[in-house]
Amino acid sequence: MFDLVADIEKYPDFVPLCQSLTIRSTREKGGREILVADMTVGYKAIRETFTCQVVLNREAHEIVATYIDGPFKYLENRWRFENGSLVDDAPSCDVNFKLDYEFKSRALAMLMGSMFDRAFARFTQAFEDRADALYGVDHKVG
Repeated sequence: MFDLVADIEKYPDFVPLCQSLTIRSTREKGGREILVADMTVGYKAIRETFTCQVVLNREAHEIVATYIDGPFKYLENRWRFENGSLVDDAPSCDVNFKLDYEFKSRALAMLMGSMFDRAFARFTQAFEDRADALYGVDHKVG
């Protein structure tokens, strides 16, 4: 599951509202891979691009994306992967996901806020569906 979430270049294929994603830079530091990426999200005629730093920490089983630039006042999402119990004699993975954001502009928040809220509500389902398509078993993100 870590690899599925870490493959951010594939997000336009399955993440709601994600129209494009471009990695600007990649570097290693202290056993972590650090990416800077631009993501364009949109719905109908509305499009916004923002930049985040994404830290892939395989040793800690964690992925953290923090906001750098764009239409938000702040944005952070955090993925944490923990070994789960055996399910049908196969190892499982508990996935915890947290997303927190606020738009800079009150007008943009009013225009896009409810759309983002609805899309993010479907966000975890998109990753579960992607895991099922790639790995052929049910996955739940919580």
